[in-house]
Amino acid sequence: MTRPPARDLVAFACRLAEAAGDVVRRSFRRPLEIAYKDDVSPVTEADRRTEATLRAMIAERFPDHGVIGEEFPPERGDAEIVWVIDPIDGTRSFLAGIPVFVTLIALTRGGRPVLGVIDQPITGERWVGGDGHPTTLNGRPVRVRACGGLAEAVLCATSPAYFTGADRAPFERLAGFVRWVQYGADGYGFAQIAGGRIDLGTDTDLAPYDYLAPAAVIAAAGGVMTDWEGRPLTLASGGRVLAAGDRALHTAALALLAAPGDAAIAAAAPTG
Repeated sequence: MTRPPARDLVAFACRLAEAAGDVVRRSFRRPLEIAYKDDVSPVTEADRRTEATLRAMIAERFPDHGVIGEEFPPERGDAEIVWVIDPIDGTRSFLAGIPVFVTLIALTRGGRPVLGVIDQPITGERWVGGDGHPTTLNGRPVRVRACGGLAEAVLCATSPAYFTGADRAPFERLAGFVRWVQYGADGYGFAQIAGGRIDLGTDTDLAPYDYLAPAAVIAAAGGVMTDWEGRPLTLASGGRVLAAGDRALHTAALALLAAPGDAAIAAAAPTG
């Protein structure tokens, strides 16, 4: 397999985002037929049409690359290079007419994210970052921000209702120590970590198309995104993720997620 130059991959990923935006904008705040998956999450014709458009573009330009997306079965998912797509991350927000949904596009090599795009087609915001490409927002460099400790941190999560079973208590411990929790932004919240407006982000029961693009974008902005055990995110990771702009804050948050009682209080001590 011939590896295309990195700049060509970045340019192509941006063309994918532009094509996705064209489809999504035509459907935003328009009547749509809605179906519900087994997990009761909604899906629309716009989700499917967007992903089908991107898959066709990838197949034409890079026929030996794999594709994993939310709406259709994987194609060559075991390939060395795989595109991972969520056409509309935050379909509920999309259906509600609230522009905090995003299109997520990741490129993986050997299962590891090496490039990510987070695109909000209504507000016209696009974060791009990866190996050798420091994160930009609409072409302007952005960076994560430092944070003095959990008590000063802003945490984003999709919804407290998503943390069920064994995930509920760790999340509630973390949420109880931060300055406040911002709900409802899905992948858009992770983009704000890369841009230095939010300090922490966590979610559970995610799939690779939910977390790989944010992982690449946040890392290229100077932050870190792992699973709840602190392991790097790959195609094979589980669904519990933690992102932070400040690495010391990430360490403290990991300890808090793992440790009840007195250990949790120690983990919440200021990080510097």
